[in-house]
Order: sequence, then C-alpha cells, then structure tokens
Amino acid sequence: MTLHICLVEPEIPHNTGAIARSCGLTKSVLHLVRPLGFSTDDKHLKRSGLDYWHLVDIRYHDSIEEVFEEYKDHRFFFASTKSEKRYCDIQFQDGDFLVFGKETKGLPEELIKEHYDSAIRIPMLKDFGRSLNLSVSVNIILFEALRQLDYPGMA
Repeated sequence: MTLHICLVEPEIPHNTGAIARSCGLTKSVLHLVRPLGFSTDDKHLKRSGLDYWHLVDIRYHDSIEEVFEEYKDHRFFFASTKSEKRYCDIQFQDGDFLVFGKETKGLPEELIKEHYDSAIRIPMLKDFGRSLNLSVSVNIILFEALRQLDYPGMA
C-alpha cells in the first residue's frame, strides 16, 4: 500500500527534508516537481542534516503534467486554502497523490481551478493572515489518509 506526496516547486530545504523524513517513515513516495529552490547534491543534503535522504523513495519530475501523464490511473488531491472541501471529508485510497504547492504561493491558481473538485483544505482561522507551514500541512493530511487505511505496515 502506497501514498504519494507531490511537492510542486518546493523552496525551503528544511521543509522538504521534514516531509522526506515523514515519507520514509511511512513508506510513502515523495515526488519533487522542478524547479526546486535548493540543491539536492550530497554536500548540501549532509550540511542540512538530511542523512536519511537515500532511505526515501524520491522521484523527480520536470512538470506536474509529467506526473499526471506517468500516473494517469491514480487519484490526485490538491491542497489549497481556496478549496471548500475539507481533507477529512475525503475517503483516501491506496495510491492516492496528495499535491502541495510552494511555500510562498501554494499551487498555481489555474491548477486549482482545473481540479477544483479534487481540491482540499485544512480548516483554520481566516483572519490570522498566514496558513500552516508546508511540512505541517503535509503531515496532517498524510496521517489522516494513513489512519483511514489503518496505518499499513506500520507498528
């Protein structure tokens, strides 16, 4: 059983590192869509304390369209503060993709409009002026999906 986390143009290495760790600990696949806001060469990873990077199933893509084409038989859910549908109202399935945008802008507006029926949000106060950190958001939705799937292969 596998879930897929897809980060579209992530900018902050420590956020991606925390997400990579969660993916490794849950046997979820991490998809990184270029351009990345950081280097993934060995020297930079070690300096960031990401000594577990090689233990994570990480796949690189040049565009989100490439991901859609390669995984056309999968379901995709798009995290956005602009959605009306809450993440906890979804019945997640094996093989689902959870797609997140860059830290500063989220997912492109046209992508959300195009896939609005599959857009999901985490409820939070609107007047705070900020949304949750990317790695926190990924973990909230990832662990809800894993809970629904009865934490496959996890002790």
